Amino acid sequence: MSEAQTIGNKSGAARDLTAFQQNILVILAEEPMYGLAIKRHLEEYYDTEVNHGRLYPNLDDLVEMDLVEKSELDKRTNQYELTDDGLQAVLDRFDWMLSKFVTDDERAEMVSDLIEAKL
Repeated sequence: MSEAQTIGNKSGAARDLTAFQQNILVILAEEPMYGLAIKRHLEEYYDTEVNHGRLYPNLDDLVEMDLVEKSELDKRTNQYELTDDGLQAVLDRFDWMLSKFVTDDERAEMVSDLIEAKL
């Protein structure tokens, strides 16, 4: 394992993901991507270079946990896509974050405004 501290059952495994791994899942929630596209999104988010030696072991861990599916686009390029369990892990994380953040109507409206701006 690269960054994940422990891997439990499928539902528990998502709770043990690192922030980096969670960010990979969120990026893949948009659409399936190849590794370098994921790398670019992460570099944009972190505003720094993401090394291949960090990205690909984490992608492999997510594949091993059945949160991401890896397929071959060509002999040199792999595509990564969220599995149903991976999508559920993203949704579970959002649900948990919202349960902590939305503590009153004002905060609920803040979240609603963010969602509305994305639609």
